[in-house]
Amino acid sequence: MSKTYKAQLLTPDGSKFEGEVQSATLPGVNGSFQILFNHAPIVSALDIGRVELVDKDKHESLYAVTGGFIEMKDNLLTILAEKAEEKTEIDKEEARQYLNQIKSKLKSIKNGREEFEVALKVAENRLKIAEL
Repeated sequence: MSKTYKAQLLTPDGSKFEGEVQSATLPGVNGSFQILFNHAPIVSALDIGRVELVDKDKHESLYAVTGGFIEMKDNLLTILAEKAEEKTEIDKEEARQYLNQIKSKLKSIKNGREEFEVALKVAENRLKIAEL
């Protein structure tokens, strides 16, 4: 049996996950990384990407996040996400339509593209997770 630790995924809208996990895979700003039982203390920034939490029964929970921070200390993982959507909450068709809207807008924008480029990355991530 794998050793587990406590994890929580929090957003400004409230808690998205609280429970015991075997592992967490997180989208760090310098690349994806994994946290296991007895991981050294760490604080890290999160990028837009996928959070994968695997519980003691090896059940995976996937979340699309739009950035934030994590702290792992004394076998407690706290994920503070700007926004987090569980895979099951994402409507594939709505995500696909939104992605197409952002792509269309980017074609016509010459200045101030940064905001739409971030929105494009968020939209691509949501659709990718919804389709897993």
